[in-house]
Amino acid sequence: MSNQTNWKELVLPHILKLQAYSSARDEFSGEAKVFLDANENPFDEEQQKWNRYPDPLQTRIKNQLSDIKGISADNIFLGNGSDEAIDLLFRIFCNGSESNVITCPPTYGMYKVSSSIHNVENIEVPLREDFQLDVKEVLKIANEQSKMLFICSPNNPTGNSLRKDDIQHLLQNFTGIIVIDEAYIDFSAQKSWIHELTKYPNLVVLQTLSKAWGLASARLGMAFANQDLIKILNKVKPPYNISGPSQQLVAESLTKKQVFDHQVKEILEERDALKLKLKDIAGVKKVYPTDANFILVKINDAKSIYQKLIEKGIVVRDRSNVKLCDDCLRITVGTKEENKVLIKTLEEVSD
Repeated sequence: MSNQTNWKELVLPHILKLQAYSSARDEFSGEAKVFLDANENPFDEEQQKWNRYPDPLQTRIKNQLSDIKGISADNIFLGNGSDEAIDLLFRIFCNGSESNVITCPPTYGMYKVSSSIHNVENIEVPLREDFQLDVKEVLKIANEQSKMLFICSPNNPTGNSLRKDDIQHLLQNFTGIIVIDEAYIDFSAQKSWIHELTKYPNLVVLQTLSKAWGLASARLGMAFANQDLIKILNKVKPPYNISGPSQQLVAESLTKKQVFDHQVKEILEERDALKLKLKDIAGVKKVYPTDANFILVKINDAKSIYQKLIEKGIVVRDRSNVKLCDDCLRITVGTKEENKVLIKTLEEVSD
């Protein structure tokens, strides 16, 4: 795609014309003594305002993230996990069987699931053997119906970052929206693509608070895009997609940046130590490079090892059935003690 291409031409016409639902909290968001506009229960037994609808645009959190990420709050959309943002992008850009999207397996499985939900063809262009993008094949297979290309970097389940020059070439030449999923970016030495939004209007970057921020239960995902696309995402989303309790929990957590930095540092130290120890395990064929908080390991009879670990009370992820991941286990980096238990058990069950 040329940077001058009008990305709005990709938006479904009825979405462009959509008149968003106007909620009570959209029409009034200031201070008042008496709220009688939203048909809420007036009793606040817990004194937490759980009886009131939450901020539909999550203004406080977006301002906090703006400071942390160094990007305007107007470029931020918040969803019920990144999965909501993915679903909304399908609604905005894809018209059922008349559209297709391109994914590059092995990769995050929800892209394909969302394709199926929306009856959109999912064209797979597998990564190369080195787990990098096959750029020529992506551009060769893309056609006028190719509305989105999903790129996961650092990639799940392989853990590696995808090359910047490959992504850049696709941003300049792919004729649709490119969605870069950076769920694991906080564990990577690679720079985020969020600072390239002004250069590439066809770029959407996904991030999450589920991984490095330790807020998986809060279900809060982020999408970063040009301001006009953020406005469309806000039109299409449900009025109150992020609950009040989740907003409060997230807002409090974002004030504890030092805790976040410490935990990420500790996870990275444990990741490096775990990689070395895994290489010494009998039966381990390869420990793949990783920029994430997990490690992909090729091991003899992975399915059997997986079951033996389960019997010992240790749960990892068997990725043996995933393209290019034969006999591979995906192991999340745990605490120092959890990692010790894992290594000790692997030494017992591997051969």
